[in-house]
Amino acid sequence: MAQKPSIPKGTRDFSPIEMGKRNYIFDTIKSVFHLYGFQQIETPAMENLSTLMGKYGEEGDKLLFKVQNSGDYFKKLTDEELLSRDAAKLSSKFCEKGLRYDLTVPFARYVVQHRQELSFPFKRYQIQPVWRADRPQKGRYREFYQCDADVVGSDSLINEVELMKIVDEVFRRFNVRVSIKINNRKILSGIAEIIGQLDKIVDITVAIDKLDKIGLDNVNLELAEKGIPQDSIEKLQPIILLSGSNEDKLEQLGTILSESEIGLKGVQESQEILSTLKSLGMHNEIELDLTLARGLNYYTGAIFEVKALDVQIGSITGGGRYDNLTGIFGLPNVSGVGISFGADRIFDVLNQLELYPQNTVDQTQLMFVNFGTKEASFCLHVAQKLREVGIRTELYPESVKMKKQMTYANNKQIPFVALVGESEIESGLITLKNMETGEQSQLSVEDFATYFNKE
Repeated sequence: MAQKPSIPKGTRDFSPIEMGKRNYIFDTIKSVFHLYGFQQIETPAMENLSTLMGKYGEEGDKLLFKVQNSGDYFKKLTDEELLSRDAAKLSSKFCEKGLRYDLTVPFARYVVQHRQELSFPFKRYQIQPVWRADRPQKGRYREFYQCDADVVGSDSLINEVELMKIVDEVFRRFNVRVSIKINNRKILSGIAEIIGQLDKIVDITVAIDKLDKIGLDNVNLELAEKGIPQDSIEKLQPIILLSGSNEDKLEQLGTILSESEIGLKGVQESQEILSTLKSLGMHNEIELDLTLARGLNYYTGAIFEVKALDVQIGSITGGGRYDNLTGIFGLPNVSGVGISFGADRIFDVLNQLELYPQNTVDQTQLMFVNFGTKEASFCLHVAQKLREVGIRTELYPESVKMKKQMTYANNKQIPFVALVGESEIESGLITLKNMETGEQSQLSVEDFATYFNKE
């Protein structure tokens, strides 16, 4: 007996109904992106590993899916290399490409490669799948879609403000209550500086970013394991656990970081972003969260993360400013800032909260029952006219028992069925059956458009 086929762990199939829901997510996000002047691009699923490696930190590099070279790649390897069993070294010999880990690094590569064709500031959005060799679990997949919006070529904090307004509007349209967290990598650098551990900034940010997941004691343990002295860990505690309003936290930070130029710069940027958003008004809560670090190394300024308030799931949107990213590819001094919506997690949130509109699936509105060759020929011509006026119409392809055709219509949740026999052909009046109520009426072809537009 043949083995039942399967798909890799951490990936999913999507049914027509699920695709209707996903397209609702994509279309909602796209429509808000368009309101703010963003234009769409796409980049390849594969990038050169030289583009990807070293951009996500040591942990991120481990999660890259590497693509094996075609051809006899073993030919260039020595027996010593093969017998070494050193996976990292061997993969560098026969893997030159990798699946993209996110959309931001490929975007930076795109900007550098096409810089002569672009007008700056360049505002782009991108909705494509990404891949991470992570351990699959609830809300975490190996293949998932990101919906990114980025601005490059502008230092203005107006960009951060508008990105937060995009986030706020998207989740307002989804009717999902969220908490928007904001911090600044300059503040984190200032904190590391005043506790005397500026050279350990990456270790500190990676650890405190896990506070929600592993708790304070385990964060402190990880900091100690990374070589952070106990007195520095103790100085860090009251800072990352500051409470009060955003204004209160910023005021306290201004005092705490008074000796750190970079820290005060982060406080100033955060004040400007938060005060502007307050003046514009927000539908959702926005909070300055000093434990928010976002582990990716390329962030240099404001950072953001969004969590659903009514569902237990990880971050559903994140982003930040990354001043130095294009410099890695030979184009220095081009600042960028962006956000990324996690479409798959949003899909799960909307499912759990049952927040999809009823019309998310563009299902067939009308199916013609097939009574035979003559009737089918007549129905094909009528169906063509109905499609021309936008009515989603099917003709059942075979002349089989009525029960089988009706079962098909029910399974696809087609709301109306058209019955066309000899008398209907002669009179030009088509019998229309409402599949929910069972009611039948007769309509001319001309009346169909009016009838369905009314529905």
